[in-house]
Amino acid sequence: MSLSSALTIAQSALLATSRQTATVARNVADASSLDYSRRTATVISMAPGARVVTIQRAANDQLLRQNLAALSAWSGKSTLAGGLDRLDLAVNGVDNAASPSTAITDLQKALQLYATSPSKQTLGTNVVEAARRVTQSLNQGTQQIQAFRTDADGQIADAAAKLNALLGQFQTANEVVVSGTRAGTDVSDALDQRDGLLKKISEYVPVSSYTRGDNDMVVITAGGSTLFETVPRSVSFEASPGYTAGMNGNTVYIDNVPLSLDGPDAGGKLGGLLQLRDGTAATMQSQLDEIARGLVTAFSEAEPGLGQPRFAGLFTWAGAPIPPLVPAAGTLVDGLAGSITINAVIDPSRGGNLALLRDGGINGAAYIVKPSGAGSSYADLLIAYGDRLEQPMSFDPATEIGGSSSGLAGFASDSIGWVAGQRQLASSDAATKEALAQRSADALSNATGVNVDTEMSLMLDLEHTYQASARLMSTVGTMLDALLEAVR
Repeated sequence: MSLSSALTIAQSALLATSRQTATVARNVADASSLDYSRRTATVISMAPGARVVTIQRAANDQLLRQNLAALSAWSGKSTLAGGLDRLDLAVNGVDNAASPSTAITDLQKALQLYATSPSKQTLGTNVVEAARRVTQSLNQGTQQIQAFRTDADGQIADAAAKLNALLGQFQTANEVVVSGTRAGTDVSDALDQRDGLLKKISEYVPVSSYTRGDNDMVVITAGGSTLFETVPRSVSFEASPGYTAGMNGNTVYIDNVPLSLDGPDAGGKLGGLLQLRDGTAATMQSQLDEIARGLVTAFSEAEPGLGQPRFAGLFTWAGAPIPPLVPAAGTLVDGLAGSITINAVIDPSRGGNLALLRDGGINGAAYIVKPSGAGSSYADLLIAYGDRLEQPMSFDPATEIGGSSSGLAGFASDSIGWVAGQRQLASSDAATKEALAQRSADALSNATGVNVDTEMSLMLDLEHTYQASARLMSTVGTMLDALLEAVR
């Protein structure tokens, strides 16, 4: 081997080792970054010497897809679980203290006590006040639910805006990847950034992707809508200024295709928010409306001996027809819980006659049911009211509790149980999806991330290689000096 060849080999070895050392140092420096993938400097043999040809980036498309799906599912379930916690607390209060079920239980107790002493006006007043607390619970519950839906609607608008911004950033990163690939330059940093953005996008909506020529990536939703292809597609949503019972929320559109509550697109933060706004909250509202209808029915009046039709008694509602005909059994009346109130005819605070609760006649003299001579000791009607709260009653299937129940009191209690069940299920699902997301992230990190111990071991090997190359160059230098000295 000539001295010039030996010198060339030593120089190429030093250059290759320097490049490899820089790559290892970069790996160690960015080891804590969740989106960083390990780099490897590829060295090939040449005549003479060796050189670094490319910097290869660790990647595992299958594990990345699994991680994206897990992140989307976790985001959707955690959004749903957190929303249910807030909604339950807003409507039912701490330990269900503000729930209609608790208020109805108090009303039953007040009725029972009044029935034992029908002549005591203070006990009758207590019944009316207990009934007022029931209406307040329903009114406030309705306000809280619709405020929650309005807030969820605003969060959907915010999520859509952030998703559009992420798609814009994704376009920038993708353009760098494509142009760099075509130019033959190292695009590892841009690929890291693009994968990181893809993870963030998956938190809002379930996605899948595939790569075309020049590393150009196409992103679609799990339902098949195109999110990105060369340019980002629009995610559009028009927020509503407020919500009322029975009102349908606006739809989120991706590339002019509606995002559905059902099917593969139901995951992600957007799916969770849509389910809260149009699913869970709307169902809770229907339950409150059916409780209100049950109260109107249970305390309604009919002419003695004639039965139907029945008219509103102790409880009525704003906008009720004249005469106030009781709504049909098992039929939901949207917003009834928000407008139910105490009948002014019987409310002492508004000049009403409290005796009508005990004797009947809220809708006129024809509706008095007290037998002749019963006087202030009449309690049958009060007992009948209490019995009606426990009698089987039909409810609208939209409540998701069932077509019938053991009675209105049981239905109100079942409503609390339904919310608790939904919360438990969502919380359990969120914990499961979180664990899956963590495991998939760990698997992806093990396959593509940086192990600092491995990198430091490699650094020691490179140091030895560098020392050997340096010794070779020193030896060649010494030999060249001796040759030049001999020539002189």
